Amino acid sequence: MLRLVLILACCAGLPVLAQSDMSAEEFDRYTLGKTLFYGQGGQAYGVERYLPDRRVIWSFLDGDCKQGLWYEREDGQICFLYEDRLDPQCWSFSQGTQGLIARFENDPQATELYEAEDIGEEMLCYGPDVGV
Repeated sequence: MLRLVLILACCAGLPVLAQSDMSAEEFDRYTLGKTLFYGQGGQAYGVERYLPDRRVIWSFLDGDCKQGLWYEREDGQICFLYEDRLDPQCWSFSQGTQGLIARFENDPQATELYEAEDIGEEMLCYGPDVGV
């Protein structure tokens, strides 16, 4: 986790030079088989594992992982559906000099995330809460 914080701190001050938005095929080719950590404003935001058949596992780095899937909308945005919510979370992705840049609903004024690094580590997912 310390490594992730250091990487995010280094990336926070870098200028972001993004290319045009990625298509679903480009996004799939870039992400498939990877576990990517995302940051926002120099802070850790979350991690997502990209699996075959456009399946994903997301966590806000708290060990609570959500299964989901992604699809491309007609307008080119990449939308995610997760097991705990049925409303799609749509993003546009582009590739900057430091990795992926994600803009929520393609709105530069809304949430913008950047890829911290594919560190090749497994994300932590704790089991379901059980109790009496």
